[in-house]
Amino acid sequence: MKRSAIRNLLLAATAVSATAIAACGGATNQATTEGGSATETAAAGGSGVSGAVMIDGSSTVFPISEGMAEEFMKANPDTRVTVGVSGTGGGFKKFCAGETDMSNASRPIKQSEIELCEQNGIEYVEVPVAFDGLSVVVNKENTWAACLKPDELKKMWETAAEGKITRWNQIRSDFPDQPLGLYGAGTDSGTYDYFTDAITGTEGESRGDYTASEDDNVIVQGVEADPNGLGFFGFAYYEENAERLKLVEIENAAGECVAPNATTIADGTYNPLSRAIFVYFSKKALEEKPAVKAFAEFHLNPANANLVTETGYVPMPMDIKAKAQARIQNLTVGSIFGGESSVGVKLVDKL
Repeated sequence: MKRSAIRNLLLAATAVSATAIAACGGATNQATTEGGSATETAAAGGSGVSGAVMIDGSSTVFPISEGMAEEFMKANPDTRVTVGVSGTGGGFKKFCAGETDMSNASRPIKQSEIELCEQNGIEYVEVPVAFDGLSVVVNKENTWAACLKPDELKKMWETAAEGKITRWNQIRSDFPDQPLGLYGAGTDSGTYDYFTDAITGTEGESRGDYTASEDDNVIVQGVEADPNGLGFFGFAYYEENAERLKLVEIENAAGECVAPNATTIADGTYNPLSRAIFVYFSKKALEEKPAVKAFAEFHLNPANANLVTETGYVPMPMDIKAKAQARIQNLTVGSIFGGESSVGVKLVDKL
């Protein structure tokens, strides 16, 4: 079974409850992959360890961790890796409370989360795992929004647009006089934080009258059903649903209309929506739980880079991967961003 199909089966079981809970401001999906399940790719990393690994956090990073967990347990059948999906913010709440060994994050840890971890005595090792390009999508019937400028996205999504910018022709005069349907990540999502930081100029601030969900599959379904819909999520979810949605090119800083793909995300020409995505390991778990340490090493093993590619994301180049491996081996605690914005920052310069 293809990994995308496995992931859809895992998420389908919680999609109904996720939709209901998201309306109340948050959602928690959880999938546990059993050791020894059928896969298409044999990965490197058998280490003979046993024990449990608890993970939660970003829905964007979830496909990577789910794939890694499946292969890790196949190589280490006495381990059990549980991957939850409560959004980047929700994941950090659990992680900083000491409830999980690893937290998936589609943006760096915030200052408020750094302080929460400090209050609870939680030290962590921050590791970039892949590059992603936030993908803006519209319904397949949309014939007009081929390329949008960041300022046009800002006009749609900024706080001042709430209740006022409601039709496509308000974005550009030659767009049709049709209602503007907006679908996006919920406020607990790192994707929401990064998108608002890059587009509205203020992280965590946007109009509130849009369909929000921590589950990217809900956004896919919303845009697919709405002829006038527009949404955003990580590139892997577009790749998985390319037949159902239409990708919008974004005008970059050089004035070029660019679509996200492996090349434009890796070289940064797809800006300002290219970003690094992360995992955070508990230092205590790395020191005291052999299964967590083995899983961390498995995650960063160059032989397993194909597991990142399979999900639709862009693997880290070897120079960055080597520095990430060194952070695990040396138990380098803290964030290279120090709670600050990562928009427009070159990861290699920070590491």
